[in-house]
Amino acid sequence: MARLPIIDIAPYVEANRDLTKCRATSDALHSACIEYGFFYLDISQYIDPSEPEELTRLAREFFALPQEDKDKIRLENQDYARGYQRLKQNVTNGKADNHEAIDLYKPVESPDKSKPLWGENQWPDIPRFQQKYDQWIEKMKNLGLILMEAMSVGLGMTREEWMQLRAQVDDSFWVMRIIGYPPLPNDHDGFSCGAHNNVPDIDYLSFLHADPTRSALQVFLRQSGTSVSDLDGLPAEHGAEEGIWINADPVPNCVVCNIGEMWEIWTNGLYKSTLHRVVHKGSNYRIPFFFEPNFTANVAPLPAALRLLSSQGNEPTSNDRKAHKPVVYGDFLLGKVGSNFATGSKGKYD
Repeated sequence: MARLPIIDIAPYVEANRDLTKCRATSDALHSACIEYGFFYLDISQYIDPSEPEELTRLAREFFALPQEDKDKIRLENQDYARGYQRLKQNVTNGKADNHEAIDLYKPVESPDKSKPLWGENQWPDIPRFQQKYDQWIEKMKNLGLILMEAMSVGLGMTREEWMQLRAQVDDSFWVMRIIGYPPLPNDHDGFSCGAHNNVPDIDYLSFLHADPTRSALQVFLRQSGTSVSDLDGLPAEHGAEEGIWINADPVPNCVVCNIGEMWEIWTNGLYKSTLHRVVHKGSNYRIPFFFEPNFTANVAPLPAALRLLSSQGNEPTSNDRKAHKPVVYGDFLLGKVGSNFATGSKGKYD
């Protein structure tokens, strides 16, 4: 049975880096991004396991509150993006998702809730909730830069090229979701979160601290000449692609990572975002952090990626690979987020 690779980021967080070990980590990341678009990142040398456990406890405390208390920080109070979204308010592929969540974004200067994404974050009135999550956010932002550096080595970027790329992500317009999943009802014709490869996961690098529920996160691996193994009788949602769904079950001391469309553009399709979905039959909590480019970042194919593609005989102008058009990340994000919520908020960004 196929399984996602486990990659240890320790060589890049150690005080005295072993360049040979760093190279091995970078090579493993490069292979994982090409083959899977997903991987487990071992961060046991970077965090204390008690930290995500405390975040989970706080999430559980919030989602157990009466509905009227949770609604005090609802999306509609701000910019329809920051705050609490009720059960089935999030929409994927036209179907309501069976989860509730708190969505947080990078704070902005001169917030204005009448502008898309430009409101203020809303926090539950629970002791130490914001403090603990703020600490986790800072750690994940730093982890994003560490992982980016490791990936730049895997792509064969020069030091100068890496510094240019770093300048596009050093003020990440990050996104944080605190998600509560009730058990998926037997008569529910959708998913806990439907199949997607970008929104609602936004679109760059995600770090998912997963709950213990097995068979919840499912990843679609493209494989020609195979038939889709449809799990639990649910629709495959794979279109005409050939491949298989595999479970990305939690691994101790690891976060699940996946890449999004921004990496597809930066690598001109060498790295591909991967279709995935959540079919949650427990009652637990997931805490994904999305390390995004700067809001003003110009995302265009990287010279290092184009060199690799050229060396493989895959020129951007070949019939099977078109050059990806550059995008400004903030414009891309604004175009994506507005389609993600049910009637009542959706129309604000259409």
